[in-house]
Amino acid sequence: MNIQVKKLKENAKIPTRGSEQAAGYDLYACIDEAVTIKPHETEKIGTGLAIAVPDGYFGAIFARSGLAAKQGLRPSNCVGVADSDYRGEYIVAMHNDSDSEKTVEPFERIAQLVVMPYLPVEFEEVRELSETQRGAGGFGSTGK
Repeated sequence: MNIQVKKLKENAKIPTRGSEQAAGYDLYACIDEAVTIKPHETEKIGTGLAIAVPDGYFGAIFARSGLAAKQGLRPSNCVGVADSDYRGEYIVAMHNDSDSEKTVEPFERIAQLVVMPYLPVEFEEVRELSETQRGAGGFGSTGK
């Protein structure tokens, strides 16, 4: 699948994969200088890219596991959703979960993009839903 990418800034870096079988493509910070994120705060970090994800798919923006585990930095909304009709800059709102200031450097890998299919649905309002063994049992109701 070919996906069109437009550099909005000349120095923006096209997403890359860490290995041949990696599902995620690394997104890079396209910033002019380092950005410091205070403990438990969020800063928006641009990628300098606009991406045309094909219809029937969306761009899921996930944390990079190493950055989250080692630095405490992750996308603030946990998983970003970039719809196929979005043509603006991909911006990652980076949240600092740690108790110390963290710095994002220019061209640092900040998140990963996974292109995923979705199913368009239509909702039908009904008076009753079908019965199941679980029923309305919520959090922890299955005993596992």
